[in-house]
Amino acid sequence: MSRTIPTINTHRLTLRGMRAEDFNRFAEIWAMPEVVAHIDGAPWPRSKSWAAFLRHAGHWQITGFGQWAIHRHRDPDMSGQVGFFYAKRDLGPDFDDVPEAGWVLAPEAHGQGYAREAVRAAHDWFDRVVTGRLVCLIDPRNAASLRIAEEVGYTLLRETTYKGEPVTLMERKGPPQ
Repeated sequence: MSRTIPTINTHRLTLRGMRAEDFNRFAEIWAMPEVVAHIDGAPWPRSKSWAAFLRHAGHWQITGFGQWAIHRHRDPDMSGQVGFFYAKRDLGPDFDDVPEAGWVLAPEAHGQGYAREAVRAAHDWFDRVVTGRLVCLIDPRNAASLRIAEEVGYTLLRETTYKGEPVTLMERKGPPQ
């Protein structure tokens, strides 16, 4: 089965499928302590980045949705990623059996509204093409991601721990009204 990954253009960004030439930047981003501080705390080795990179590519083929590379216009390197996936984290069927949203930006792209713009564009696509409930997992100390999630319609599902750390599980039953 072969699926085409859609390209989404916003005012300042292009969201597109990850390409082989994106891998070095992908691995660089995931090796940054500032990036993983609210995700799993430890910079990723290239082998873990490679496994995740391939998982993102395969996700589109199996489910029809996945993660996009975020590119700022006029910048050849990816600035992060945004999209949807099944992580199967063993957090219960109310979470694991629902597509999960996620977003990551390199530190130099923080604080400029790029994450908000990318997350909105990805969710607009999801609402038109896939539809349905979504979930996300956010470190409760990550105030910026919590604000973005709330802005696109996520509400608290429950607080729990994941890999020994507190996390906020959120759900979105559809587009905000």
